[in-house]
Amino acid sequence: MTNIDEGFYSRQLYVLGHNAMHRMGTASVLIAGMRGLGVEIAKNVILSRVKSVTIQDEGVTQWTDLSSQFFLNESSIGQNRALCSLEHLRALNPHVQVKEHTGPLDQELLMQFQVVVLTDSSLEDQKRFGDFCHSNGIQFIVADTKGLCGQLFCDFGEAFEVLDQDGEMPESVLIQKVSQDNPGVVICSDDQRHGFKDGSKVIFSEVQGMTELNSLGPVEIKERGSYSFTICDTSSFSKYERGGIVTEVKQPCTVHFKSLSQTLTLDPELLITNDFGKIDRHKTLHLAFQALHSFVRKEERLPRPHCQSDADMILDTVRELNKDVKLEKLDEVAVKKFSFTAQGDLAPLNAFIGGLAAQEVIKACSGKFMPLKQWFYYDALECLPEDDKEVEDSLFSLKGTRYDGQIAVFGSDFQEKLGRQKYFLVGAGAIGCELLKNFALIGLGAGEGGHITVTDMDHIEKSNLNRQFLFRSQDIGNPKSDVAARAAKAMNPQLNITAHQNRLAPESEQVYDYHFFSGLDGAAAALDNVEARAYLDSCCVAHKKPMLEGGTLGSKGHALVVVPHLTESYGPAKASSKKEIPLCTLKNFPHRIEHTLQWARDQFEGLFKQIPENVMMYQRDEDFITRTLGRGEVEALQVFTEVWGGLEELSSGGRRPLNWEGCVHWARLQWETLFNNDIRQLLHCFPPDELTTHGLPFWSGTKRCPHPLTFDPSNVTHMDFIVAAANLYGQTFGISGTRDRALIKEILERVPVPEFTPQSLKIPVTDEEMEERGGDEVDQEKLKELEQKLSSLSLKSLTIEMFPVEFEKDDDSNFHIDYITAASNLRAENYDIPAVDRHESKRIAGRIIPAIATTTAAVSGLMCVELYKLVQGHQNIRSYRSAYLNLAVMYFVLSVPSRAKTFTVAGKSFTLWDDFLLKGRCSHEKEKTLEQLIQFVKEKCGLEVCSLFYGSSIIYNGQKDRLKQSVSELIKMVTKAEIPPHKKMLELFPSFTEDEDCEVVPRIQYLLL
Repeated sequence: MTNIDEGFYSRQLYVLGHNAMHRMGTASVLIAGMRGLGVEIAKNVILSRVKSVTIQDEGVTQWTDLSSQFFLNESSIGQNRALCSLEHLRALNPHVQVKEHTGPLDQELLMQFQVVVLTDSSLEDQKRFGDFCHSNGIQFIVADTKGLCGQLFCDFGEAFEVLDQDGEMPESVLIQKVSQDNPGVVICSDDQRHGFKDGSKVIFSEVQGMTELNSLGPVEIKERGSYSFTICDTSSFSKYERGGIVTEVKQPCTVHFKSLSQTLTLDPELLITNDFGKIDRHKTLHLAFQALHSFVRKEERLPRPHCQSDADMILDTVRELNKDVKLEKLDEVAVKKFSFTAQGDLAPLNAFIGGLAAQEVIKACSGKFMPLKQWFYYDALECLPEDDKEVEDSLFSLKGTRYDGQIAVFGSDFQEKLGRQKYFLVGAGAIGCELLKNFALIGLGAGEGGHITVTDMDHIEKSNLNRQFLFRSQDIGNPKSDVAARAAKAMNPQLNITAHQNRLAPESEQVYDYHFFSGLDGAAAALDNVEARAYLDSCCVAHKKPMLEGGTLGSKGHALVVVPHLTESYGPAKASSKKEIPLCTLKNFPHRIEHTLQWARDQFEGLFKQIPENVMMYQRDEDFITRTLGRGEVEALQVFTEVWGGLEELSSGGRRPLNWEGCVHWARLQWETLFNNDIRQLLHCFPPDELTTHGLPFWSGTKRCPHPLTFDPSNVTHMDFIVAAANLYGQTFGISGTRDRALIKEILERVPVPEFTPQSLKIPVTDEEMEERGGDEVDQEKLKELEQKLSSLSLKSLTIEMFPVEFEKDDDSNFHIDYITAASNLRAENYDIPAVDRHESKRIAGRIIPAIATTTAAVSGLMCVELYKLVQGHQNIRSYRSAYLNLAVMYFVLSVPSRAKTFTVAGKSFTLWDDFLLKGRCSHEKEKTLEQLIQFVKEKCGLEVCSLFYGSSIIYNGQKDRLKQSVSELIKMVTKAEIPPHKKMLELFPSFTEDEDCEVVPRIQYLLL
């Protein structure tokens, strides 16, 4: 397996990189055990692009398997689990060979694989096969879940090389100064923290003056502060003059592992998960799993659900094991709960542990990321009822249903409650698919009266198939929500589900209104943007509904839960923490590839989208000229110039081509303007030896001195730009183009390129200068001339159709990324910025979020663990968890959510969950008056409303003549607009006589039913 299907693996490539994925393409993996955990691992590994996966299982399907094994159904009962799963797993990824083995495991079989994964295995098999793999250089992984607890073990041999420990991009910063000292001190540019750590190794490039640094191999640094560090002895080097980049060089490391047998008898290496109240529990669980194996070996069964005598036997064994280990804090309560639930098989637990285990397989195959050293334990025992009261054994008896594995943990009453739930899932992408899988398996909304509504406005693309596992190649082009809903229902035919293709936003409020949200038990956000999450959160807060939320970024992920009257909410959309690139940097002083890519993206939007849109708007909107002038003279001059150019033929000095040759002509002149003339103009204003008013070099630090380019048709990047630009320009005028470079070169020979003469201009150096000078640069005569030309009736009568081009990052045939990559890399060459390939250009310019199936599975599992608690109605905030994880380095933080913050009004405490719900009108009743509303609030909390706001409008500020009017009448009067018929809940904000200056107040939710 050599070639990588970049369409299928596009998001994963950004996480792992080409080298790691090529190494994975030679690896063969054995996964033993095809119950819920085994198939979860297999699914994620197959999606990741290994060479082959062999699934092994001697067992046959039982009812308890259906609670977590998503490729089995009632017709699979009594049949081999591996055989039943085979074709489903093969359909996940056409690039991976998937085979089955229904016989027992033996050493001859294991020798065929690079990685061996055991699930649902005995301790004897784990030790026997673990020792064999350790001796023969086979990476060995054990994964297991029992009820609400899970374990994971890794042994990658005596010496395993990790090529990239964390997967983060190497740090790179610009240099301000380097001293001639021992050690030499490197000072970075003022606006860049270096991000290096003691011991990091770096290389230097483009240093002027102290050129010895450029040929220096990776050198170790010592941190001095956020903006400086020391290196080797530079006292004998030449004097530093200017420029230079320092870049981190990632160093491989070797990790040493013990065999599983050794870690049981010696002090084991346990990964400590930061989980509130459970810091030492992983040590107890290490003994509890061993005790469970001992119990199964003696009794030939798992402990019975909530059986006290079985739990006592396991606890006795744990105490015996602890005589050698001598744990100071043995959590005996956790051991008993572990025993009570060990017969359970839960989809969310398998999703979480399965995602982690599959990530370890990827590490074993690729050498990418730091492996687990060596044991990991997780429990969600806080999912059990908070009251700890005695329960009837009959509630947990197996009933021969698909939910038996779950009933063994929570009982049949809880299963019925799950079935009655009504949930709203927003998003059917990667996390949405995983959530729907889990919802189907646990039976959410699958009972009488239960229901799931899923909405997603997107359609399936090829790049989705690698991590949105409910979709197949034949589904490309179809709505995500429709396909995902059908796939979930195929897993559980009892599931009640409806698919929508709506964007959740104010414009869909007539669908997702008061009645819709009032009928819900909760909502789940599987979204890829903060704004949509915040909007769903606001709806849930207004209607007092819980919300689950999760997200991923490559190997990193988070999950959180919002509980009404208990936790804080997700909150309003916050301003992006990502620093905006200054306009002057983009326009004249780029110094990173991100700057040139953003510049290229802006060029694309302006040339191929905004100009055609303005031309079409000019022809269709009678008030176009007046509206444009109203936006300011600077913008008006630019827009009028572009519109006039789009209407006037190229031969007359305009922009409009008449044929394909005209498109090539335009592209050639555009190349000359952007990469030669503009740079020569900049250097005319600021020559290379320019000094600042302080006598320092102007071109230093983040200001990289550019140089113009000379067009060369034999240069691939030069021609890449011409081909993409000409084709895109042709598209905007409805002219067909070609990729035939020989033909394009022939046309280029006939294109006259005018000589460039620099002008005397003042170029602003900062954004502030740009704003200050903006009005002075307007050529009033030119503006007036263009206004008159565009007002001409003869011009207005022209019918010139243009076709705006919407940027699409995932279509590799449409020249969009070709243009962005070529334009960015040419501008980068202007400024001696290292270029990046098409793949990286696509990621940055397309703002692509790196994604991988393993993280998605783990996050969705954690979200559904919180769902168990919500459905049970837990009211102790310490039962809930927010989770933050990074699978690249096996970092986990599980914390109790923050309580809802309180605020005071006139000495009375409130939270965001405290508002005044008032039915202003029911059915055909007469609507309440403002006076009645004010009286209602006074009776409710003893506060006097002195003013009332609806949005930014004041509908009451002490005017007595308004007291007898209804609220809706006042809103209509003040806003001069009707209240939409679908809007049943109006959000009002009062001010109170007792505390008029209070910045935060409880809302009034005013219902019009």
